Amino acid sequence: MFLLPLPLTMNYKITAPARAIAEVALPASKSISNRALILNALCAQKAQISNIAKCDDTDAMVAALQSADDTINIGAAGTAMRFLTAYFATRQGRTITLDGSERMRQRPIGVLVDALRSCGAIIEYAGNEGFPPLRITGTRLSAQVIEIPGNVSSQYISALLMISPLIEGCTTMRLSGNIISRPYIDMTLALMEQFGVKATLNGNEISLPQNAAYTARNFVVENDWSAASYWFQMQALMPQSRISLKGLFADSLQGDSAVERLFAPFGVVANRCGAYLDLRTMPVAPDFIEMNLLGNPDLAQTIVVTACLLNRPFHITGLQTLKIKETDRIEALRTQLLKLGYVIDVEPDYSLRWDGTTQTPQPCPSIATFKDHRMAMAFAPAAVRYPGIVIEDAAVVSKSYPEYWQHLAQAGFIIEEA
Repeated sequence: MFLLPLPLTMNYKITAPARAIAEVALPASKSISNRALILNALCAQKAQISNIAKCDDTDAMVAALQSADDTINIGAAGTAMRFLTAYFATRQGRTITLDGSERMRQRPIGVLVDALRSCGAIIEYAGNEGFPPLRITGTRLSAQVIEIPGNVSSQYISALLMISPLIEGCTTMRLSGNIISRPYIDMTLALMEQFGVKATLNGNEISLPQNAAYTARNFVVENDWSAASYWFQMQALMPQSRISLKGLFADSLQGDSAVERLFAPFGVVANRCGAYLDLRTMPVAPDFIEMNLLGNPDLAQTIVVTACLLNRPFHITGLQTLKIKETDRIEALRTQLLKLGYVIDVEPDYSLRWDGTTQTPQPCPSIATFKDHRMAMAFAPAAVRYPGIVIEDAAVVSKSYPEYWQHLAQAGFIIEEA
């Protein structure tokens, strides 16, 4: 049975079918939605942004852009915090306090604030130094060169890129060190170009056009490849499944479209048929999995959980940013997989390694989600191996994929109040 409505503190017990049969209309991409909303807000004239994601993160962005209040609370929406910090720094004459949830107050933002201050932004910390809440007074910004580390959250870089046409004299953004989450920077650059501003990334330097301005355009948001990853996971775990995913662009701007390539080692094959992507499973050699997710950190939980459930030892690198997400995702993965009997090692570079070591799993495992939507969605398919597994605080999926539980029920999963 499937229970509606979903109370905020509901725990769900999940039982998986022998195979999943589903045609899934995936949610719209919140990554593209949030960027398109900011770019549209920076245009002199406004256009229609359609198929906007209906989830907590994008709802927070929409509400903030429409608000005339002096204090704006974006809850747990990390993308909104980063993008709006830069956006409100350009709103001359307006002062706001930008705040968030308790976890948001623990997520660092000093690197972005320092970069904005170097352009003349007026930003004060209203709480702990280096963390939200922020008191922002919009002003005229100017700088010839913006310098920021490339090995921090790509959202800092995207936030600065999107407001760069409003920074007088700015010709260059220089990224020091290794660039992580590069596909998200590429997405931002591609969307900026669609709104009339072409910036170019060469090596560690982004060339910014002079005297450029955004041009409003009607824009349709594509569906979410990150959400698709959970269905790739189910196909891998239940090879006889017949899963079709709707609304995924073949020439997607989303870096997480790499899910097709990243799930190939698990035997998942995706075939395009009209508006649908049909998933099937082919036999593969059970080789050791070596994977770098530097450009796709949001797929880490899904891939790590899948590898464990399929008894595929692995070494997954490129996970540095996972410690500052909705929760410390590295520690969350380690502790919750231990409940299922998988002994995962965390290495000094924050990579995850599993050599196949197991211990006795908990008899009735209950997975803590730590207010992290991706913990809930990555672990729910573990019901294939652990019938009756409990997902705590199941409503956290509303952050990016509010219909996740409904879609699972329609695919044949039994979802009950725990």
